[in-house]
Amino acid sequence: MSDQVRWMIVGLGNPGRKYAKNRHNVGFQCLERLAEKHALAFEKRQGSGLLTLGTVQGRSAILLKPQTFMNESGRSVSSISRFYRVPLERILVIYDELDLPVGSLRLRPAGGSGGHKGMRSIIEQLSSQDFARLRVGIGRPPGRMDPADYVLQNFDADELPAIETVRDAACRAAECWLTEGVDNAMNAFNKDVIEQDL
Repeated sequence: MSDQVRWMIVGLGNPGRKYAKNRHNVGFQCLERLAEKHALAFEKRQGSGLLTLGTVQGRSAILLKPQTFMNESGRSVSSISRFYRVPLERILVIYDELDLPVGSLRLRPAGGSGGHKGMRSIIEQLSSQDFARLRVGIGRPPGRMDPADYVLQNFDADELPAIETVRDAACRAAECWLTEGVDNAMNAFNKDVIEQDL
């Protein structure tokens, strides 16, 4: 166990190659981009998750991808946060949001699950909703498609440029949260990323 107080950034998704490019895995995708940017690799298995420990923007950070499948994400988040003694105010969770259009980010310091089962699991396991979350817009399903089917689809080809842009923006938002705090990060990134001057 480490006595060093760290920061923890969690990306949500489902484990396995078949899910890797799904809309529901955009949290994993953003976290992988962040790890790559800072030359970190997910080589450690612990607490039902894949994680990497390193430095992000000068902060000692844990990047975590729960390997429990989405609906049980909280087991991994709770286990790792307890083991490394990460306080709630130093946890950020990145995940997909149906109610935001593709190309949008919304950062909040706390809140409910909004019906997202991964977030519901984390809130239950941490017995709190007082941790930061970064929602990445994936858009609503077309017509009468079941949302459960929609989130397990890959992004459409015409959405890929916006998704590439928003993944990079999510990395910068997480970095800003680490170094400047949630309020400054919200002011900078709570907008349609594809409309920003990048």
